[in-house]
Amino acid sequence: MKINHQTKGYIFGAISAASYGTNPLFALPLYKSGMGVNSVLFYRYTIAVVFMSLLMVFHHLSFRISHKDLTRLVIMGLLFSLSSLFLFSSYDYMDVGIASTILFVYPILTAIMMTVFFHERMTLTTILSISLAVIGISMTGKTPNGELLNFTGFSLAFLSAVSYACYIVGCDKTSLNKLPNLKLNFYAILFGSLLYIINLHGCTRLQPIPQPSLWIDAIGLGIFPTVISLIFLTKAIKYIGPTSTAILGALEPITALIIGCCVFGEVLTTRIIIGIILVLTAVILIIAGKGKEISLVYRIKINRKK
Repeated sequence: MKINHQTKGYIFGAISAASYGTNPLFALPLYKSGMGVNSVLFYRYTIAVVFMSLLMVFHHLSFRISHKDLTRLVIMGLLFSLSSLFLFSSYDYMDVGIASTILFVYPILTAIMMTVFFHERMTLTTILSISLAVIGISMTGKTPNGELLNFTGFSLAFLSAVSYACYIVGCDKTSLNKLPNLKLNFYAILFGSLLYIINLHGCTRLQPIPQPSLWIDAIGLGIFPTVISLIFLTKAIKYIGPTSTAILGALEPITALIIGCCVFGEVLTTRIIIGIILVLTAVILIIAGKGKEISLVYRIKINRKK
């Protein structure tokens, strides 16, 4: 059975979101060993650059880019890198599952940017999906005791969402969407790593990985929430657009919540479970709604030809 582009887009978006949600699985063991945020992210991005370059060589892709794309790639790389830095920094102030649910406001920001700046039509299904997602996130966005979140942690997670939304829109609405997927991601990660080189004073303050076994976490961090997530993210954007891709990101906080509870002993309350169900419902609605819109457009085109 042949899979159409829309279905591929939804599958790619789900894989990207679930992969990105594995950030805490690999990052927290490195934190617990005494490593700082910038050192952890430097290893993450460096390992990802190595894997991306090998993939480009394997697929016989040229590393050449135009001067126009160079500037945009630097900006996109820094935006993606800032999103990582803000999110990982928020882990110091709150549970990883809660931080990831706050990050999920980026679909709302993406939809707003696409509507305000690019006049994308905001459908009733999209509005309903976003509303359900907001309610679900608000239910998971408090401590298990119902206490107010740490303001610094909340601000950092929100800034991560803003940066990520800008990255998604930028990948779709600039000439970068014409670049091969691997090349776009390679340079985004490469230029994104510059942020950590600067923060580490030219790597003079880079912390070594203290135990050989922790290299598994460093490599996992470079592959799953970085290489795999980015490759499938840009593929999804090209097939179904930034808004639908962003809303599929609901799987990110769910993945992070499950990892937080099962691996790191974070508390999963009834309120959080209901929130997760609402977020999943939002994802199902957006997929079903987009499918009907595509089918309607197709039928209109067929009728006009007749």
